[in-house]
Amino acid sequence: MYNSQDLAYRIKTIAKSKNIPTGTMLKECGVGKNSLSSMQSTGHYPRVDKLIKIADYLDCSIDYLLGRTDIVSINKTENN
Repeated sequence: MYNSQDLAYRIKTIAKSKNIPTGTMLKECGVGKNSLSSMQSTGHYPRVDKLIKIADYLDCSIDYLLGRTDIVSINKTENN
């Protein structure tokens, strides 16, 4: 099973590595400002649609955020 504390840690870590303030990211993704704290203290998980927005904002995969892979970046290809 996935650990919400690890999820919060990965979100914070990748945001920090990209110099993205977590408050700004959460607001722009439509996620409450206390969501990361809730993940760490109560085991709260964001809804899937919010998790997708966070992953897209951070340009990483949901699998990375959930700890299913250690590969941060995702390969995007353009269809011509």
